[in-house]
Amino acid sequence: MKLILLGAAGSGKGTLAKKITRDFNIPQLSMGDMLRDIASSGSELGKKIADYQKRGALVPSDIVSDVIKERLSQSDCTNGYILDGFPRSLEQAEILKGITEVDAVISVELPFEELEKRLVSRRTCPKCGDIDNTEYEGFTGNCRVCQTPLFQRDDDKPEAIKARLEVYKNNVTPLINFYSDRLFTVSSKGSPDETYRPVKTFLDDLGA
Repeated sequence: MKLILLGAAGSGKGTLAKKITRDFNIPQLSMGDMLRDIASSGSELGKKIADYQKRGALVPSDIVSDVIKERLSQSDCTNGYILDGFPRSLEQAEILKGITEVDAVISVELPFEELEKRLVSRRTCPKCGDIDNTEYEGFTGNCRVCQTPLFQRDDDKPEAIKARLEVYKNNVTPLINFYSDRLFTVSSKGSPDETYRPVKTFLDDLGA
């Protein structure tokens, strides 16, 4: 089962991907995580990627296409995968079409006002990658999984958030049109479980 998750930063698509991974035993390939790992490596490529991320700009397609090709060639992708954060433009969708075909595209939707609120208060664990939010009940500033102090990513700061959402808004409509024949849309306004329930039903039917 080869899937794409579409959704703006803060829409909850990462949480949704983890639930799909758990139930359908396919890996989540987060382009954001892969690029952040390279950005933190200190390499020349890493420095270039870090600069794009700090500005909230899209990393050039030639870079991300090489990253995704290498990742899809790994053995854990044999039975399928979830692409999270790629493609993010029509150009990238065309590039992906030349690499592999996908079975379905899940678009996670949430009003931009809510996305901004979620992102500015989002905090990330530098050790295990878990995500929390200052607005969530029980927030302490430490990771709920491993107790490591949380931090605010550069691309979750207000100036970068507005740039990221504007880029997403300009690119998502062509993508939705491109994948209209295999698109499933879900609202993430409710809880993670409420968001996942119709998605699981859709994927169960898809794999039947």
